[in-house]
Amino acid sequence: MDLVSMQTALAEFVVRRDWQQFHTPKNLAMALAGEAGELLELFQWLTPEQAAQIMHTPEQAERVRHELADVLSYLLRLADVLEVDLAAALGKRFS
Repeated sequence: MDLVSMQTALAEFVVRRDWQQFHTPKNLAMALAGEAGELLELFQWLTPEQAAQIMHTPEQAERVRHELADVLSYLLRLADVLEVDLAAALGKRFS
């Protein structure tokens, strides 16, 4: 699934739940920061060696995948609401 397809699926999910009213740029940016914080929390007190091995523990690996998906979903929604082409923005950033 590409970025546009993911954004479309997320937008449809939001419409089905009537959440558009809550998906303002401010709210989405705050939610993105919150989810990034939850991801960070999984690594907060780990040593570098423990952090490198986090995906070897099934429960921890599932939590990491969950938080990464949350971060990605809010990033995609924010970009969609702001009409930002993430692929183009990334391409310009590294050109």
